[in-house]
Amino acid sequence: MIRQPDDASLGGELTGGEEALIEEFWAPLAVGHAGAWGLKDDAATIAVPPGDELVVTTDALIAGVHFFPDEDPFSVGWKALAVNVSDLVAKAAAPLAYVMNIALPASVTREWLSRFAQGLEAAQGAFGCRLIGGDTDRTPGPLSASITAFGTTPAGGMLSRSGARAGDRVYVTGTIGDATLGLALRRDPQSGARWGCTPEAATYLAGRLSRPRPPLAIVTALRACASAGMDISDGLMKDFSRLCRASGAGGRIEAGRVPLSDAARAAIEAGAMPAELLAGGEDYEVLACVPGPRAATFEAMAAESGIRVTCIGSIEERESGIGAFDSDGARLHFPRMGWDHFA
Repeated sequence: MIRQPDDASLGGELTGGEEALIEEFWAPLAVGHAGAWGLKDDAATIAVPPGDELVVTTDALIAGVHFFPDEDPFSVGWKALAVNVSDLVAKAAAPLAYVMNIALPASVTREWLSRFAQGLEAAQGAFGCRLIGGDTDRTPGPLSASITAFGTTPAGGMLSRSGARAGDRVYVTGTIGDATLGLALRRDPQSGARWGCTPEAATYLAGRLSRPRPPLAIVTALRACASAGMDISDGLMKDFSRLCRASGAGGRIEAGRVPLSDAARAAIEAGAMPAELLAGGEDYEVLACVPGPRAATFEAMAAESGIRVTCIGSIEERESGIGAFDSDGARLHFPRMGWDHFA
């Protein structure tokens, strides 16, 4: 540690020290999980139901990279947890608990932290998990919030990327590309006028970017039917390619079958590029492979759970390669396949 600031100076106006911050903002988020010990200890315990095992994932949000510095703190808190829950859901795991490491610049105010905590609280309620620990620090750089989330699944039942086999059908939940359009609107509000985007559609697209809702209710269907799965976070094409490579398989996506919201479809008709929606990222939907004999059951279970699923392609032999094709069978070409921090 290069320099330890005085507790009283932590986060500018956030006087009282780290323990006071934990007591005010984080401890209420731990209520309901006995193993959190009210965030008054150095560690926590997680009780795993008999016959289950833990699934663990981690992701971070950094101001200026994953969210705009002037973003509503409620949305930042919501998204910080949602992007981790998205990984758990795609692994067929039920969210259980999480820890958070947050680094605060001096510019952060008590009002900002209160809104951020409210966003976390709302996300906890939606996803069924609780904060059980973490660390609160000060940073001279941009704000960052890193969450490690824990979920449970029957022992040996985690849905990996590597189980897809030739002949499997490829499904996605929800709709694809909304967050990409929401980001375009955020960067250039005039793009909405060019697309003829209504205020209601613009609000919907912005919400898909800032407050994603992983399809938690699909977990049961995934456990019963899927052979492989992952969440769509860096772009449909990039994540589909990752899954195919991990499975040692090829794969084909029929671009015309990729589900779009009414807002996205209207934007495409007005000139937005459909290829960009397949590679834009931040959908936080589930990409799942299902063997043909289980497809009808998967679709029925998804419908019963209230989750929209769409078959968009198939897993093929490795020699077939990996690609997306238009309605005429022509291969689509993408300037980039998806998001990469280091590209």
